Amino acid sequence: MAEQEQKPEKEKPSTERSESMKLLIKAERLTQIAFVLPAAVLIGWGIGALLDKWLHTGWIYIVGLVLGAVAGMVEAVRQALRED
Repeated sequence: MAEQEQKPEKEKPSTERSESMKLLIKAERLTQIAFVLPAAVLIGWGIGALLDKWLHTGWIYIVGLVLGAVAGMVEAVRQALRED
């Protein structure tokens, strides 16, 4: 009459858990995309402003803004189209 101890079975990942993880990963990717464009524009503006100060001009920051916006859009599209 010795009772056998039942070993707890390893929990299989539930579909609910994997679905919630997929949603978190998707939200993280969307957050990355949301930060890429403003960050690129700010970096372009900052480099342009530094060049303006160094070269004593007043228009290079606009070029930096445009280049930053283009670079940000390219990276945002690349991240959006990336399949993981």
